Amino acid sequence: MNAQRQARAVRLGPRSLAALLLVSAVGVAAFGWPFLAPPTSQLSAHAQDAPWLFAGLLVLLVGVVGAAISESGLGPKAVAMLGVLAATGAALRPIGAGTAGIEPMFFLMVLSGRVLGPGFGFVLGSVTMFASALLTGGVGPWLPFQMLAMGWFAMGAGLLPGPDRLRGRTELVLLATYGFLAAFAYGTVMNMAGWPFMSALASNVAFDPQATVPANLARFLAYCLATSLGWDLGRAVVTVVLTLTLGPAVLRALRRATRRAAFETPVTFDTPPSVKHPT
Repeated sequence: MNAQRQARAVRLGPRSLAALLLVSAVGVAAFGWPFLAPPTSQLSAHAQDAPWLFAGLLVLLVGVVGAAISESGLGPKAVAMLGVLAATGAALRPIGAGTAGIEPMFFLMVLSGRVLGPGFGFVLGSVTMFASALLTGGVGPWLPFQMLAMGWFAMGAGLLPGPDRLRGRTELVLLATYGFLAAFAYGTVMNMAGWPFMSALASNVAFDPQATVPANLARFLAYCLATSLGWDLGRAVVTVVLTLTLGPAVLRALRRATRRAAFETPVTFDTPPSVKHPT
């Protein structure tokens, strides 16, 4: 009798999927409102209300994490794995803080999302960013945006093609390419969280509520190039280097731990062939 197992981490059920779609929609609006609102909109007059939006987004993120954990029926081993990976990512984040984008936690989020799936990836990314903020004292109105962006970052790795077929160098190249592009995407998205609240009088790259969408888009691109390009490039390069060098060992360890934890694992038993007894 042989047991065949295929471990899966967090399966997005109806409630958790609905919560994820809701928080993503709110997040897109919260990040992109300068481009979504027309120049005549009065949204810019409510910039002082931003902390309320941040608080609401944090509540929705907590709801997604709670729904995903409760609905998927995670066992103690799966919750323990989530805690260990989140703690590891949180511990890795301060290593290169303030040093040209050297942020090794990003490669761990990519590999974890790849092995454990998009649902686990989103939960892990959000929880890791929250834990790292507590560890480094980085709790502020930007935290919900960081949690959401990191959740998207790790979830995207779980949505990459060929999770059961691609192995070896092909998979590493795929993950390194994703990590490189997603590192820039993360930095660009996070720039949008603070850019609209710069004073237009302070810089010609600040958000101007009276300007058109194309004009503000040009200002935003100039802002990204001037303020975060070097940091994002450092993050992207570090993610690629760590993925290509440490990726094989980390992927093996994650897959071995997933098989041993065997959460959400359907177990099937092979029926042995019938034995004919001599008459």
